[in-house]
Amino acid sequence: MEPITVLITVSGRDRSGVTGALFSSLAAHDVDVLDVEQVVIRQRLIVGVVLDLRGDPATLRRSVGQTCSALGMEHEVVVVEASEGGPARERVRPRSHVIVLGHPLRPGAIANVCQRIADVGGNIESVTQLSTYPVSSLEMTVGDADEAELRGALVRAVTDTGLDIAVERAGLARRAKRLVVLDVDSTLVQGEGIDELARLAGVQDEVAAITAEAMNGRMDFAESLATRVGLLAGLPVSAVEQVRDGLRLTPGARTLVRTLKRLGYAVGVVSGGFTLLTDRFVDELGLDFAAANVLEVADGKLTGRVVGALVDRAGKADALRRFAEQFNVPLAQTVAIGDGANDIDMLRTAGLGIAFNGKAALRENAAVSVNHPFLDAVLYILGISRSEIEAADLATAEALASGK
Repeated sequence: MEPITVLITVSGRDRSGVTGALFSSLAAHDVDVLDVEQVVIRQRLIVGVVLDLRGDPATLRRSVGQTCSALGMEHEVVVVEASEGGPARERVRPRSHVIVLGHPLRPGAIANVCQRIADVGGNIESVTQLSTYPVSSLEMTVGDADEAELRGALVRAVTDTGLDIAVERAGLARRAKRLVVLDVDSTLVQGEGIDELARLAGVQDEVAAITAEAMNGRMDFAESLATRVGLLAGLPVSAVEQVRDGLRLTPGARTLVRTLKRLGYAVGVVSGGFTLLTDRFVDELGLDFAAANVLEVADGKLTGRVVGALVDRAGKADALRRFAEQFNVPLAQTVAIGDGANDIDMLRTAGLGIAFNGKAALRENAAVSVNHPFLDAVLYILGISRSEIEAADLATAEALASGK
């Protein structure tokens, strides 16, 4: 007998045993299970099962109906065309993950995103909540849409809605990221360390203006760095240490690094700033690698020069390549996060480049832009949910409490 494809949907108040009871009722029939989806939203259970049935659909309906009636659940059993789904089709259809971040997420904004997806022929197959704080985020699995067209359509949705929206190709590549490199100033930490040094040296306005020009891509970074460092000549190392100790991590930075390292990522920093400032965070966060510029010191004071290889725009990309090779991670499996124009080459080199509250010059060259002030929002872009983060934190706390 040629099988008939059947879709069963069951919904109602969630409780233990519903799914098991449903499949027990199906066991009395000659069916093969093709697909199953189940979700619980605020204690409301929804189950969908696709079957190949060899037998009478009416008999199956009665059996499922009796089981659902006893459980107090609603149900529907319908015969569907085989062309509407199935394993052969699943293997070849393109899929993407669309991650949407907002604070808050408003229905009209989500509707805009959904319409943009539909406009390029995309079909939203599933929606999962990743977080409700510090930003709200959703992940949509989208089938049937060309990735480039989808990305282009959702760029317009960003403009319309003010949401942060990321598009990533579904598949093993997304799960294979293994190394993350962060810029430091205005990314890992709040503000620009060199501006604080300039304040103590009495040249704050001059240095801040040059920094702004460089970060927005209007001035060569190497030239800007040499000029700014020259203005710091004579500043005592004790003043640098004062600035170092006063730097504050960006909200969510500890959570980001802690979670990534739990997952086995190599995590480090590549900074156009200075080792005298960045080394603190290497130790504090247990980072795996670091690269930054070295300020020359003589008689306990800055000379106004940088020594050694310059970590400028090209140097940042070179450092990423070097660290990826050191940890035996293909570049396609790396993530780079930054905010300024000197991060452009690094983000282009990485498998995934993320502009974090980035300047316009960087946003134009980044695969993803995050414009919320919480660095752990990057975890949602990688498909890691807030509930998974908290569960891992709780497990660690319990293990420490028990002495394991």
